[in-house]
Parts: sequence; C-alpha cells; structure tokens
Amino acid sequence: MSEYSEYEEPPRDPELPGRLLRTERDALMPLLRASHDERFELRTACPGWTVRQLLAHCGAALVRIVEGRLEEGVFLPESNAADVAEREDWPLSRVLDELERGFTEAGPVIAGHEDGLLDAVALGEWVHAGDVREAFGEPGAYDGSSTHHALPLLEATSRRRMAPRLHAHLTGRPVPLVLGNGIEGRPVAEFHGDVPTLIRICTGRPLVGTRYELSGATEQELCIYR
Repeated sequence: MSEYSEYEEPPRDPELPGRLLRTERDALMPLLRASHDERFELRTACPGWTVRQLLAHCGAALVRIVEGRLEEGVFLPESNAADVAEREDWPLSRVLDELERGFTEAGPVIAGHEDGLLDAVALGEWVHAGDVREAFGEPGAYDGSSTHHALPLLEATSRRRMAPRLHAHLTGRPVPLVLGNGIEGRPVAEFHGDVPTLIRICTGRPLVGTRYELSGATEQELCIYR
C-alpha cells in the first residue's frame, strides 16, 4: 500500500500541551529540587549545554510564551543561546523557579493559539526533561507518566514538520502510532520498537544501545528537529 489515505487526522486538543507540561512539572521538579548542585553541571544530549543551561533554556522559552514575548526570531539557536547567557549568573534556585512557573502557566497561553504552532514547544520541553533524566542516569528518559500526553503531540508535530508517513508499532501498545504525511507512490514506513527509541529517532537523540526495526524511511527523514 503506497498511502494510508483512510487516515483521518484527529482534531487538535488545545488543552493537551498544558496537561503535558503540568504532568511533567509534577514528575520532574521534585527530582531537580532534591539534586545536588554538581548534577547540574553534567553534559546533556544537547551539544554544548549542561543540565543547568538546558533548564535555563526551557524556563526562558516557557516564560516568553507566558509573557507574550514572541518577537520574530524567537526560539532560533541565537535567541536560545542569548536566553541561556542572560541566566548564567542567576542562582540555581531562580532558574528552577522560572522553569516551574513556565510549566504551570504556559499551558493556557498555548491553548489560546488556535494555529497550534506553539504545541511543539510543550513537546520539546518534555523531550528536554528526558535529556535531563538521561544526564542524571535516572530511569524514564523519553518515557514515563506523561508519555500518553506527549505521543499525540509527536503525531501532530511530525505532520507539521513534513516527516514521511510512519506506522510506529510500539512495545506494549496494540494500536500503531501514525506519524508524518502520506506521500503519493511511496510505501508507508514501519517502525517496531519501544517508545524511548522512537522519541530518540524523531528528535535526533543518540541511538547507542537501542534495538529497533525501521523500514521505508531513514532516521534523518523522521527527525522533527533540524
């Protein structure tokens, strides 16, 4: 079959990004608050960034949304780097306070953007929480209590970023996740593996030590962050 033309994209749930952010807040913030300062200097999967710098980026991005500071060029690498540099001298507690505020307050603002373009920011925050867990050596990186909120956002973001159509057969889940867009004359790609590995592929995270089967597309084609 070249296309799954019968697939009908579900309507946007405007409250979903907020639910994801609040659920992740409740899971991640206690871990961060209880961690020793040295852990925040560990390197992450994001080149050049420590855990502290990554969290500074996450908090800055969310509070920009909360405060409506979404000028042209925001969220580009240069803007992200400037936000992190601005927070370099902040006490760690202030960085964490800003992040918690963003997790708490950004959802309703994202919901109010009817075009859904900011939904991907909530997904990105969840992925970055996985980056932190991985750096800390904690379980649940790119999976966990908020995964059921994140996967629908991954579906929607993969279509916006023009990834090819993929049926993801995920371990322990009876119904495939449908990512990307059908392309005339091109067979639908197939993935067999677990959720964290799919997230790694779709977000360009390291795949060392993973096991999966992928046919009909390359990892590079499926990456939504380029």
